[in-house]
Amino acid sequence: MDEWPKHGLEQEPTGRSRSTPLRGTQSFVRVMQWCWQHPSVTALEVLWRWIFGSFALWILGTQGLKIVSDVLGGKRDLNSLVTRLGLDQLSLTDPTGAASRLATDLGLLLPPLLQTAAWAAPLLLAVWLLISTIGRSLVLRRVDRTIRIRPWTLGVLQLVRVLALGTSLLIWFALVRWAGGTAISAPLAAGGQPQLVEYFSLVIVGTLSLFSLWAIGSWAFSLAPLIAMRRGLGVVDSLRASVDRGPIRLKLVEINLVMGIIKIALIVLAMVFSACPLPFQTVITSDFLVNWSLGVAVLYLLASDFFHVARLVAYLELWSVYAESEGSAGASSG
Repeated sequence: MDEWPKHGLEQEPTGRSRSTPLRGTQSFVRVMQWCWQHPSVTALEVLWRWIFGSFALWILGTQGLKIVSDVLGGKRDLNSLVTRLGLDQLSLTDPTGAASRLATDLGLLLPPLLQTAAWAAPLLLAVWLLISTIGRSLVLRRVDRTIRIRPWTLGVLQLVRVLALGTSLLIWFALVRWAGGTAISAPLAAGGQPQLVEYFSLVIVGTLSLFSLWAIGSWAFSLAPLIAMRRGLGVVDSLRASVDRGPIRLKLVEINLVMGIIKIALIVLAMVFSACPLPFQTVITSDFLVNWSLGVAVLYLLASDFFHVARLVAYLELWSVYAESEGSAGASSG
């Protein structure tokens, strides 16, 4: 791999010779070690993601509280929202009643929410493309000074990835609706009881299947920007080049699957740590629970950003090794 002496990558993250076959997981472990030793790279990733996240939370929070206040009444604060929607009274012993209350209120809120989404969604997408293009360019330049920044190409490729991700989310939502109709609506219409075990089984299996498919196939959307900036290609050519990566395709899939497992593990750990104070809820305050949950969320986001950077650097390493071997093969044949 090309050396990055200004940033501490004086030797290849895999620690192998050029003639030794590169294994995806071995490379990924060494890359994570390098990223841990160079926190400034992760800091840049965290910075641009949290700048956008703060803006998005401000837009969604202010507009959401405004809609709830205008439609349902009450003050424009989080406590009033929780109380007005009855979220503080939801009970696992009466899920049907809780769902009915939520459905009634959400039915009233849906029209103004859709009106707001008509202008908020394009705005957030435009801001995301701008900030992510600048932020990702800074991260890549921090890792490798030889990369040529192509902001327009990178922005379009980011948009392609967002559209692909949005399509997968729509498929997931359709799957959840189908599972609800099969296991809940159909039995109720027939005068029976909802099959909650069947519903959750369908949702869990379907979600994991889609998650795995995305992990297997989405690597091309992450590799294309790297190829565009290393070779100076356009959008179509970089996407075509990212798909046609026979010698390293399996290694990229391997890294993506590992990332998928890590993401699931992070979610499970976040859920476990969020539930840790519950056995002591009789002696702790609600403010402590809120602060604890916020702390767990912050740690989850930091860990997620770290692994995003590690995957990016691992892709860059694999591509550099492949490009070098390709160049060597061309020189030999010449």
